[in-house]
Amino acid sequence: EVQLVESGGGLVQAGGSLRLSCAASGFTFDDYTIGWFRQAPGKEREGVSCIGSSDGGTYYADSVKGRFTISSDNAKNSVYLQMNSLKPEDTAVYYCAAERGVANFYRTSSWHYWGQGTQVTVSS
Repeated sequence: EVQLVESGGGLVQAGGSLRLSCAASGFTFDDYTIGWFRQAPGKEREGVSCIGSSDGGTYYADSVKGRFTISSDNAKNSVYLQMNSLKPEDTAVYYCAAERGVANFYRTSSWHYWGQGTQVTVSS
């Protein structure tokens, strides 16, 4: 059974930092692209960042470039999202997702596996 479990969310003041973790199980980690997505109230789910587990290639949404860093630890089947210089507009539920092979970052419906999400709230 495929499982993605996010952790690390919370409440932080603007300018602060959080580190999200995604622990994966039930599939061959190296064969998948792992992504972070977020959904704010009343808005569509959007891609934040993704990483190829086999080659470590990364991609970021323009809104988080220079502030967020995605990384993976293949030995632990885990992906992390270091979020610095947080802004109130980063407030959302953050989801981890996995897709075999090359994934379409901009088409959330194409990602097969999703975690339950973790809330990130940035106060002004």
